[in-house]
Amino acid sequence: MITLYGIPNCDTVKKARAWLDSQGLAYTFHNFKRQGVPLDRIPVWSQALGWERLINRQGMTWQKLTDKQKADAGKLAGAMALMQAESSVIKRPIVEWQDPITTTITLGFDTQTWSMQADELKDNERRASLAKAAG
Repeated sequence: MITLYGIPNCDTVKKARAWLDSQGLAYTFHNFKRQGVPLDRIPVWSQALGWERLINRQGMTWQKLTDKQKADAGKLAGAMALMQAESSVIKRPIVEWQDPITTTITLGFDTQTWSMQADELKDNERRASLAKAAG
């Protein structure tokens, strides 16, 4: 199962969704704008990717923050609060590649990385299916 988190009008998210569609990979899209940021996922993403990497310091949302908000985001608690309050400050897409064996989390869109993840996902699903059939 693939879950892609992001904002639908983000160019990188659009490219990522188009790539998944072109590969025939089924996925669930979690729209930060409509569904909000899933609060239980932020700690998971932070642990897997590093909380510092989750903050998009190049975007318009970051540019509009006050100096205090930016300073607060330099610490874990402040960054967590900012990501909850301003979903647009989160780099995207975040993708959870979950199969019966592993879950891998990636940040951003890179066709080489994604191709490897898709291949691993298919291989693990195949292995799990064979193990279940032998079972």
